Amino acid sequence: MTGASSKERPAPAEISVEDIARAVGGTVVGDAATRIRGIASLEDAGDGMISFYADRRYEDRLSGTRASALLVREKTGLFAGPQVVVSNPQLAYARVSGLFASPVPRCGEGRDRAVVHESCRLGRDVSIYPFVYIGKDAVIGDGTILFPGTFVGDRVRIGAGTVIYPNVTILQDCRIGDHVVIHAGTVIGSDGFGFVRDGDELVKIPHLGTVRIDDHVEIGAGNCIDRAALGETWIKAGVKTDNLVHLAHNVVVGEGTLVVALTGISGSVRIGRRVVIGGQVGISDHVEIGDRVMIGSQSGIAKSLSPGEVVSGSPSMPHRLWLKTSGLIKRLPGFNDRLRRIEKKIQDIEKRLDRAGRE
Repeated sequence: MTGASSKERPAPAEISVEDIARAVGGTVVGDAATRIRGIASLEDAGDGMISFYADRRYEDRLSGTRASALLVREKTGLFAGPQVVVSNPQLAYARVSGLFASPVPRCGEGRDRAVVHESCRLGRDVSIYPFVYIGKDAVIGDGTILFPGTFVGDRVRIGAGTVIYPNVTILQDCRIGDHVVIHAGTVIGSDGFGFVRDGDELVKIPHLGTVRIDDHVEIGAGNCIDRAALGETWIKAGVKTDNLVHLAHNVVVGEGTLVVALTGISGSVRIGRRVVIGGQVGISDHVEIGDRVMIGSQSGIAKSLSPGEVVSGSPSMPHRLWLKTSGLIKRLPGFNDRLRRIEKKIQDIEKRLDRAGRE
């Protein structure tokens, strides 16, 4: 039978506004002793809950909210309850949500229904749910949680405090850092897509490398991260990927980069630090993306981008140019009609001039 470990610490039932302000580095305006039991949007918040206000577009919702407290950038007279003034309400919202979030559930029993190779080395307080497989010479760090259906291949290294959600596959020789989160259904270390033609035959290129994922990375559900042909596919510290992202063989993703859903990154692409890649982006192989680049959704990247560029479109172009271009697209039929009318008028004028010349 499985159950929650006695070492779990439940989320607090209530927190004072003063404690919340201390946690987010804010200043309280109003009753700091007000007790808060949860967080919600302005529309959904009820008595005993805190909400956040960061955008003037939602000013009309302040008078109707039933929240007991607010996170705000500056004090507002449209809300009568206590307010926690912070420089970044959205960041404060994220931190306060963490205060009320329940801990990841741990497995009390069930290791007898997992398959753990005798040569595997387990750290302290590792939680292994039923139907986990751990291969030979694997190493699992302290406090890591492996949910049901997880496959950990031979010689895999997983650091401390990492959470591997259900049905994740981590194939042989891959390395996962500390405090990594890998969501359900992700595959790490699958072969890259590499073939060479020999006449009509496609000859597979064996992928002999590995995947390295550094500390504090979060990988979304249903990701595919291919092992390198040689060397390593490397996801550096603090990277966050959304669901359904594909990273091909030998890709390197720099620290703090965000990759949104349905993005495909081809082989040997090198991505810099703090890059933002929108949804449904496609990046061609061997491209280099500089630090702090921003790529708009549904863009096609066929050439390297310099640090700090902001691009959109397929093929990509500077974002402001893309906005102008996309705005013109729907007007093209009208332009075409006008051009045809102008051409016809010019032809008529040319004919009249030609006749006048002959006369």
